[in-house]
Amino acid sequence: MDRVTVRLYGDLADLAWGADRSGEAQVPAPSPRSVKDAIESLGVPHTEVDLVLVNGDSVGFDHLVVGGDRVSVYPHFADLDVPSAVRPPPVEPPRFVLDVHLGRLAERLRLLGFDTLYSRDLDDADLAALSVAGPRWLLTRDRGLLMRRVITHGYLVRSTDPTEQVHEVVRRFGLADAIAQLTRCARCNGLLHAVDKAEIIDRLQPGTAAEHHVFTRCEGCGQLYWPGSHRGALQAFVDEVRGGAERSV
Repeated sequence: MDRVTVRLYGDLADLAWGADRSGEAQVPAPSPRSVKDAIESLGVPHTEVDLVLVNGDSVGFDHLVVGGDRVSVYPHFADLDVPSAVRPPPVEPPRFVLDVHLGRLAERLRLLGFDTLYSRDLDDADLAALSVAGPRWLLTRDRGLLMRRVITHGYLVRSTDPTEQVHEVVRRFGLADAIAQLTRCARCNGLLHAVDKAEIIDRLQPGTAAEHHVFTRCEGCGQLYWPGSHRGALQAFVDEVRGGAERSV
C-alpha cells in the first residue's frame, strides 16, 4: 500500500503513536485520504495543529494526500511566517467548555474569572455543539472527542493533576494578564455583583453578619460571597499561577 511521510514538530511528536524520535511516521495512504485523517491516525487531534504543509505547500484539513507525499505538521505557537489554512479564528475574550472529567479545573478557571461552562449532564454531542455555537474552546483529555470534524476550537489537556491543569491552560492560552479572581461564581459560572448587606441580611448567619460588611451575589444561582479565611489562599493561588506563566515565557 502507498504511504505518506508525516513529520510532527514540537509537542505533537510526543502525542503521536508510532512516530520515531524525530517525530516522523509512515502512514498508509489509501485513496482518497484526507490529511486530517492521516494526522489523526497517529493519535493527534486536528485541534492541536496550527499549520499543515504537504510537499511544502500550506493546505487545509480536507486536502487529499497520495502515496509519496511528505506532510509537515506544526503545533500552535510554532512561530512560522507561513499562512495557515487550518488555524481557527481567535476567541475573544477566551471562553471555555469542559468535559465531565474536568470539574475541578472548571471550578478553578471560574475562580480566576474565566467564562467556563461545565455540567455532568453534557454528553459529547452537547460539548461539541456548545463549542461550535460559542465559539468556546473545548477542553478535554479525550482525543476522540477532539477529532470530531465539527470542532474547530479544542485543546487536549495533558496533565491529570487539577492544579497543574490550571497552569497548563493559563500558559497555553496566555491568560495570566486576564485573570480577574472572584468575578464569577465557582458553582454555576454566573457573574458576581456587589449587593447591599441589608438586602441579604436574612440569609446570613449571625456571626457572618456581625463580622463582614462587603458581599457579592451570583446573578445566576444567587450564591453569596464575602471575604473570608479562603481569600488569602486564593490570592496565593493566583500569584502562583501568574508566576508560573511568567517563568514559562
